[in-house]
Amino acid sequence: MNISALITTLISFIIKPAKRTLIQLSYSLKGKTGLEVGGPSSFFGIRAYCPVYVFAKQVDGVNFSTSTVWEGSIAQGMNYKYANDKTGFQYIAEASNLQQITDNKYDFLLSCHSLEHVANPLLALKGWQRVIKPGALLILVLPDKNHTFDHNRPYTSFDHILADYYSNTDEHDATHFEEIYALHDLSMDPGTSKPEELKARTSDNFNNRCVHHHVYNLDVLGQMLLFFNFTIVYKQQAAPHHLVIVARK
Repeated sequence: MNISALITTLISFIIKPAKRTLIQLSYSLKGKTGLEVGGPSSFFGIRAYCPVYVFAKQVDGVNFSTSTVWEGSIAQGMNYKYANDKTGFQYIAEASNLQQITDNKYDFLLSCHSLEHVANPLLALKGWQRVIKPGALLILVLPDKNHTFDHNRPYTSFDHILADYYSNTDEHDATHFEEIYALHDLSMDPGTSKPEELKARTSDNFNNRCVHHHVYNLDVLGQMLLFFNFTIVYKQQAAPHHLVIVARK
């Protein structure tokens, strides 16, 4: 374990009270193996709110394609580089279809700014629950719409998310595209600056996965987790634009 990273984390724990609970939860994962969907993410790194990377034995990763907007070119295999000196196994799979991963394999699961890109989030959560062990932690981080380009959009209701689950909605879903065209704040989106660029990117979402299908608050996230009988351990709004909810299987 990197001594410098441990010292930095300890200093952060002392001087940043808002980080203390998440740092303690991260420490509880010391020596354990987990899965991250849609990473890697700086939120779990050194100096972050939830420095799981500092303590975990290994973190494997899942991304939907061998080429993404965020990671560039990637390949399945032992090449998920989530920290400077740490590598895990990279899976190429849909977030909502982890069938190549066996039941009860992982001690924890991480997802940062990923679930909002999934058209059927309950289906994804069901699969994520399957691949973690009884008692394992699920750490979800999603954007707080009030500080992002989604701030004009309404929150998605749990009933809508539940309807997507029972309808078996898949990643070709375009239900929210018109809402995005009308309410997306281009001034807060570094990836595009013109309405026509937004429409082109959004219409090609199956390939790029840039769309935020749903807009979340902590209450709806809690309802989703309780639907699968998770126990909610902790929740927090974390600066500058994160919603954090931690649950136990």
